[in-house]
Amino acid sequence: MAKGPGPALPDDFFDRDASQLARELLGKVIRRRLNGLWLSARIIETEAYYLTEKGSHASLGYTHKRRALFMDGGTVYMYYARGGDSLNFSAGGPGNAVLIKSAYPWSDVVSGPESLAQMQALNPDAKGQPRPPGRLCAGQTLLCRALGLKVPEWDAQRFDPETFFVEDIGQSPDRLISTARLGIPAGRDEHLRYRYVDPVYAAFCTRNPLRRGQVPHRDYDWMDRYGVIVP
Repeated sequence: MAKGPGPALPDDFFDRDASQLARELLGKVIRRRLNGLWLSARIIETEAYYLTEKGSHASLGYTHKRRALFMDGGTVYMYYARGGDSLNFSAGGPGNAVLIKSAYPWSDVVSGPESLAQMQALNPDAKGQPRPPGRLCAGQTLLCRALGLKVPEWDAQRFDPETFFVEDIGQSPDRLISTARLGIPAGRDEHLRYRYVDPVYAAFCTRNPLRRGQVPHRDYDWMDRYGVIVP
């Protein structure tokens, strides 16, 4: 009999400061059951958003579409970004949330080669060919496509341990990268360094913060898991 995944993260895990949650989600694994298979992806890139800063959806005010942002921590908030689905989790405090920016396919006794093949079938490249694992979830819409997560099904919903949740597999980066979020318009707090990246997987993120030409303390900072900037 196939082994099932471990327990879902408890609700109170999400009921905390958005930046802290964004950092602590790095290394956690998203589990999504689809067509009898558990599809899994390790979170490698996140962005924190607050009600009180101009880069967030919540800063534009409460609407029915944005209601999940004002619900308890751990509520799923999904929206369309450039025509694709985008996955967020509400954090502690009304209007605060974390965007799951990128992930990396995760293989273990729960999710094996068949699961990876299913993810590749869900998210082929422009020529209809399987994407390599490193590019399969390298962006917020690619991640949702590879896991079969859709706005109409999951927006404003809670996690379901039978079909969709986040698991702690006991792996977290000792150091991480903090840098500016991507796609924030000028004048909407684009300077805030609320984007967090697992450096081991930096090459597989939406945009590699360690790419050539990037300078520490100018373009990004190294941080420990507690959010303290380190040399």
